Formats: sequence, structure tokens, C-alpha cells
Amino acid sequence: METCMIYATASDEAEAKTLAEILVNERLVACVNIIQNATSVYRWNDKIESAKETILIAKTTLGQRDAAMSRLKDCHSYDIPCVVSYDMSGGLPAYLSWIVEQTQ
Repeated sequence: METCMIYATASDEAEAKTLAEILVNERLVACVNIIQNATSVYRWNDKIESAKETILIAKTTLGQRDAAMSRLKDCHSYDIPCVVSYDMSGGLPAYLSWIVEQTQ
């Protein structure tokens, strides 16, 4: 089955939950895991920055991936949000089937 994970970060738990609810409600993803209290270190405008962020891991199909990533970008508070996808070809067949069912 052609499924993937979308990894994204959000400014805080409230934004992450809002983004997750939009994606699940619109059936763009089957599920989103929200992981709080991540520390990100990055370069922005030629300075090293550090910030607390919340991680989202969304499960979806390759067919819904681009729409889900576009929706995340449109609803996100960051100018350039971290939104990337990873192939999820391995996994329990029943779980992968559930992802497909939930995103139709």
C-alpha cells in the first residue's frame, strides 16, 4: 500500500492540535501524533536560534500527501514551516489499510 508519514513542527501544542484537527477532519490524513516540548536549533537570518516546538507526525496515503502538505503550509503560522514526508512502505497491513480507508 502506498502510505507515508508527514513530519512537521508547530509553534506550540495549541497550533499542533488545530493543524491535526483540520487534517483529520478533512480526511487528508488518518491520524496525527503530537509530541510536545521538542527543542529545535536552527539558523535563521544568519543567526543560530533555539526554540521550543511541538512535533506532528501524520499518517496518510501518497495520493493525499501533496494536499495534506499544502494544507499544513496554508494554515501554519511560520513563513517557512518544516513539512516533509517519508515513505511508509513497511508496516502492519491492517494498519496501512486503515490509513487508506480513513483518507477516502
